[in-house]
Amino acid sequence: MERNGTNSFEFLSLTEDNPLLRAGLKMSHLRMLVTIEEHGQVSAAAAALNMTQPAASRMLSEMEAIVKSPLCQRASRGVVLTQFGEALAKRAKKILLELREASRELAQMKSGSGGSVFIGSVTAPAISLVVPALRKAMDTYPGIEVNVQVETSNILARELLAARHDFVIGRIPDDIDPALFNAHEIGIERACLLVRKDHPLLQAAHAQLEDLSQYDWVFQPPGALLRRTMEDVFLAQGVALPRNIINTPSIVLTLAIVTQTNAIAPIALEMAQFVSGQHSPMGDIRILPTEFELNVKPYSLIVTKDRALPPSAQLLYDLVLEESLNLTWN
Repeated sequence: MERNGTNSFEFLSLTEDNPLLRAGLKMSHLRMLVTIEEHGQVSAAAAALNMTQPAASRMLSEMEAIVKSPLCQRASRGVVLTQFGEALAKRAKKILLELREASRELAQMKSGSGGSVFIGSVTAPAISLVVPALRKAMDTYPGIEVNVQVETSNILARELLAARHDFVIGRIPDDIDPALFNAHEIGIERACLLVRKDHPLLQAAHAQLEDLSQYDWVFQPPGALLRRTMEDVFLAQGVALPRNIINTPSIVLTLAIVTQTNAIAPIALEMAQFVSGQHSPMGDIRILPTEFELNVKPYSLIVTKDRALPPSAQLLYDLVLEESLNLTWN
């Protein structure tokens, strides 16, 4: 039976046609589930959302009552999502991302600005690719606002999945499903060792690996790719790993320690070249010549799968890609 040329079964509103919404599922529930997946602990998720743990636990119970299935289960350290929780979190991320994009688009329409872009990068391409791309973007797209986070790939990949970045330049961690991303490989990240300008090891033409382990070292936290690469060099040559280690993700603190002690620090070559010639205390740093090369596995331009970048982010992505074509990997 038809009426006015349309099917008599008229479309219901989204709320009327969706059992989850009818049962009371809210955006705050979705945000909580995604945050629990990200942090692996209800208490940490509660802290991230500025609420108490009992309130977060009640919200989790509400969600489980709404979907009539368990969403989390206890693990050795915190909680993990069940298959039901994973399925809902996957959809929740897309919903939250679309809402963020809608908010950005409306704000840009109201302000007439060139748009906001959120990107992340590991250290080397932040200097060699992002900086020149930013210079061109500012000229090409007046009013653009760019937010840049420089971090390790482990953090950047998770930030990307949490929709906090439009794209990142880094590597997909081994413990994350690569099928969640689209990646365009760019090239290797060259690294080197930094020491202070009067370091004893600079007296030789090339530092011997056996001598390096006798000094203090400043490393990125355990598991960081550059750290693992340097550790592999020691292990491959049968040389004992350094015993005295300072762990920090901070580049600034790393450089400060190196300038004031005999510590050695592995760092991206682009960053080392940038700081070692400056007329400042940081300029008292030198690149230590070694008999071995320190190359980290290739990094890529990475986006989440099935996501269209907004125009301002696509512009910057294309500029970074263009800059990558000018790099040489000698």
